Amino acid sequence: MKLSNFRLLAALVLILGPTCLTAASANWPQFRGPGSRGVAEGDTLPDRWSATENVAWKTEIPGRGWSSPVVWGDRVFLTTVINSGATEELKKGLYFGGNRPDPPDAVHQWKVFCLDLQTGRVSWERQVHEGKPQTAIHLKNSFASETPVTDGARVYCHFGNVGVFAFDLEGNPVWARRLEPHKMRNGWGTAASPVLHGDTLYLVNDNDEDSCLLALDKATGEQRWRVSRDEKSNWSTPLVWENEQRTEIVTLGTGAVRSYDLAGKLLWSLEGMSTITIATPYAHGGLLYFSSGYVGDPFRPLYAVRPGARGDISLQEGQQSNEWIAWCREKASPYNPSTLVYKDRLYVLYDRGLFACFDPRDGSDVFGPERLPNGRAFTASPWAYDDKVFCLNEDGLTFVLKAGDEYQLLHTNPLADDDIGMATPAIVGDRLLIRTSARLYCIRSAANPDRGE
Repeated sequence: MKLSNFRLLAALVLILGPTCLTAASANWPQFRGPGSRGVAEGDTLPDRWSATENVAWKTEIPGRGWSSPVVWGDRVFLTTVINSGATEELKKGLYFGGNRPDPPDAVHQWKVFCLDLQTGRVSWERQVHEGKPQTAIHLKNSFASETPVTDGARVYCHFGNVGVFAFDLEGNPVWARRLEPHKMRNGWGTAASPVLHGDTLYLVNDNDEDSCLLALDKATGEQRWRVSRDEKSNWSTPLVWENEQRTEIVTLGTGAVRSYDLAGKLLWSLEGMSTITIATPYAHGGLLYFSSGYVGDPFRPLYAVRPGARGDISLQEGQQSNEWIAWCREKASPYNPSTLVYKDRLYVLYDRGLFACFDPRDGSDVFGPERLPNGRAFTASPWAYDDKVFCLNEDGLTFVLKAGDEYQLLHTNPLADDDIGMATPAIVGDRLLIRTSARLYCIRSAANPDRGE
């Protein structure tokens, strides 16, 4: 860089301050953010809020959708599906009886929204499909449960059993690829979000009829390859794992965890999951972490895997580790939430309001499980920043815990009575975005300086 250019850049940094420094990192492009980890940095992020306190804005969102918001720059993207008929009231918590074997008879509208991060105003909305659903969903699911993904040039929105739709950031359609609908287990619907790597968009479509891993050209939507999977219905978002040895696509399944190279060739597999797989894998500190914890199973494993594996790496009876599996805890996994590694501790939020901490290096106990007071039901995954771990329950109440070796609940943050919290939040700059059944909140500390917004 020439000296004159360097001086110009330095002057801009001094003038613009933190806004300039955080602009490159102030994106939340996919489910659970960079690396699918649910972790952010910044001591200006809020830790206290309510339906009115520290609310920069809140915007009503029509319809129902449990997709998380994603953010690029000042644009917030999320999806929803609007039912022209009556929508059945949600029942919270884990229970039997949520199956709805027949598709709704009313016309639905599948939509993508773009909001302005600074104001919450809708910048654009696009309808991608209208009609009667061809498949059913569980009462607690939605027809918009897959989180979009963006690369800063386009936003890619996957609606399971309908299709994948790409828009530029101004809302202009780029391409659309329809997907054949398939039956899901018990008519529960779909939820696995797409992921990006390089110029390819990856989708896992595990169902009860024709499961596959699909690779699409992100510029055109054309199929690059398709790999059939010997799986039934699952709801886990895949991970593109860039480790010290290679880049691979990790997919969780009830039958097996499978990892593929970027051409779709199977690298390794691991049998030994619970009978329903939902959580998202992620990597940290040289290890891959994943879980499978259906509450009705005695075996609910939490794994840590080393890079470089080949072939079948399944544990044999009585084993808790092997050459490639660093450790396994047989009964440590939650059902819906993904686990969280933050500052050398692994935190587990259980669906029924228990909270535990493990050492991520060997899986040993640090504390818990501890009962969150009046915690009730949890579906959203926990997140962390500023030495705190946050857990949002289905009542819209967030439990704020001190990160560390001892269980310490600091306080709780309630939202409105009609807010149901099942979507995992997004974190950008000094803002937290919480999607509920009724609206999208932008939480920002009132103590933060105004930067000309």
